[in-house]
Amino acid sequence: MHWIEGIVQGILLGGLYAQYALGMALMFGVMKIVNVTHGDLVILLALIGISLADFTGIGPWAVLATLVPVGAAIGWLLQRAMLNRVVGNDPLPSLIATFGLSIALQNAMLVVWSADTRSLPGGGIQQASVEIGSIFVGVLPVIVLVCATLLTGGLDAVLRYTRYGRSLRAASADVEAAAMIGVNPKAVYAKATAVAVGILGFAATFQAMRSTVAPADGPFQLIYAFEAVIIGGLGSVWGAFTGAMILGVSQAIGFRINPGFGILAGHLVFLAVLAIRPQGIFQRKS
Repeated sequence: MHWIEGIVQGILLGGLYAQYALGMALMFGVMKIVNVTHGDLVILLALIGISLADFTGIGPWAVLATLVPVGAAIGWLLQRAMLNRVVGNDPLPSLIATFGLSIALQNAMLVVWSADTRSLPGGGIQQASVEIGSIFVGVLPVIVLVCATLLTGGLDAVLRYTRYGRSLRAASADVEAAAMIGVNPKAVYAKATAVAVGILGFAATFQAMRSTVAPADGPFQLIYAFEAVIIGGLGSVWGAFTGAMILGVSQAIGFRINPGFGILAGHLVFLAVLAIRPQGIFQRKS
């Protein structure tokens, strides 16, 4: 039961990592944009939500409902103001641009919020749990996992079955050919980045409720998102979800083996997948 509990907790942890990874899967896996600010945007939204709750007294669900459109607006502005100028077949310009923005964001957050850790009050839901057999399962992690599953299914359906999804896939495959058939790549990319960062509103809210956040925490979220996407395979939304589950379970089992081994266990699994199947688990052949 000790190991079964570890697997269950790992799956629940993977739900949070999946919310990190969905936006990365959309930007990096589909649009081929390397967004180094991905983790910093999670922390920025979390700090905005915590400050909003402190000043207005609203609850976590109202914070979530606020952060999603705020994140979408930030993503749209980011793509329109910066990334549309550097997007192309070469991912290096977007990497350099967002790396500089990441440093600027971290320093700006330090100035505004200082280096202190903060959390979002959840009204007791963080401690709530239900007993299933001899295993206690937290209510909040279950909510996180359900939201991650619904977001993954919704995003996959949009990419597969909507006109916008076809336009996005066409623009990512060949910008010039897509423009010739009436697709506006810059507008399509701006909407996609708005969706990607809007999803981070969920991740930011749940991260701030489950744990604490500080301005320097962004690179950790970036690493988890990147590893989940690579494990699952570029271009696959459900692959990113599966990669997040694998990462969460490997960390949870690592923590059961040794409290200091959990994070390293996730990195080792990532390196093993990269060595054995570098295209990822669900990557299709061209």
